[in-house]
Amino acid sequence: MESVTNLREMVLAQLRSRIVSGEAAPGTIYSVPAVATEMGMSTTPVREALLELSRTGLVAPLRNRGFRVEAATPKDLENQFDVRIMLEAGALVAVARAGLTDAAPLIELADAVAAAVKAGNVADYIETDRRFHEALVSRANNPLLTRMIMDLRADMRLYGINSPEGLERQRASVSEHYEMIELAQTRQTEAIAALITRHIESWKPLLTAALQDVSAGSARARA
Repeated sequence: MESVTNLREMVLAQLRSRIVSGEAAPGTIYSVPAVATEMGMSTTPVREALLELSRTGLVAPLRNRGFRVEAATPKDLENQFDVRIMLEAGALVAVARAGLTDAAPLIELADAVAAAVKAGNVADYIETDRRFHEALVSRANNPLLTRMIMDLRADMRLYGINSPEGLERQRASVSEHYEMIELAQTRQTEAIAALITRHIESWKPLLTAALQDVSAGSARARA
């Protein structure tokens, strides 16, 4: 059971990365047997991973065909940015107000993000960045808030993240992670709210433009 669970999480991370990065464009069909063959495993963890992605709306099940990658709109993305800023700023203010202690695990996760950026591994960046932010917001000791934030992050389309501009933004985000830790330790609530807002909003123009390009391309393909 533990092995199947670990495999499911591995498949989930890989497929989510492909979808949110735009590597798997809207309309892409994932067949459970084909993905299982590609990844060298049984169909059970693949099916479970795709069902989980369908619950988040990233893919939709197709009768006897597999799962289709669903499209997102610029309005969807704008709404996600707005809600993420409200929730994440609130979580980090709560962490800073209490005063962050035992920062070593967070520094280790920030180091992992930096290593992924240095290696130019976008999939690793997405995963290590997710782990860092989950660990940080969880210090607010509000499991419901943490789950809402991480669900929003998981579903956000990161089209353009592997573009030159996206890679540059990744590099800039590295130092911001360490700064968040420092501000939370020194209880600087206003500064950490401003930083996480900037940290999130800095991605907005890049991702919105890339999503619009993908949407236009999909429209031309259907014409």
